[in-house]
Amino acid sequence: MTNPLIIPAAPLDAAELALDEAPLLMVNLLRFHDEARYDPGDGHAPCSGREAYYDRYVAIFRQLTAGQAIAPEWRGSVGAAIVGADGEAWDEVVIVRYPSVAAFRAIVDAAAYREIAAPHRRAALADWRLIATTPAPLAAGANA
Repeated sequence: MTNPLIIPAAPLDAAELALDEAPLLMVNLLRFHDEARYDPGDGHAPCSGREAYYDRYVAIFRQLTAGQAIAPEWRGSVGAAIVGADGEAWDEVVIVRYPSVAAFRAIVDAAAYREIAAPHRRAALADWRLIATTPAPLAAGANA
């Protein structure tokens, strides 16, 4: 089984082909560790998974993407899962807008992201899903 905390190249390749240069809304399903799990010897002060994610990972992510057309669109706490796979549980859902898959890929493929930001994301999260979506208008009178 692949590690869901690693961003594999093959799905990114497929997303680039399928979505081309379309604007992108990335849906992040997040489950945090109670305590962040850094690799031994990383030297990071202990903190919760949520703190590692928002205070460390997101802070660095914002620095790395400053000046780019990348923005959080929505964040919410999961109150209850009505339909879902057995055993899947999420703490939060976060949606981030990117100009394209290529823009997203440029960030996650960058050495600074892999070396500085990603270790905090991996330490913070017990589980994670990342779903690439494109905006679509609702039909007139449609109730989503």
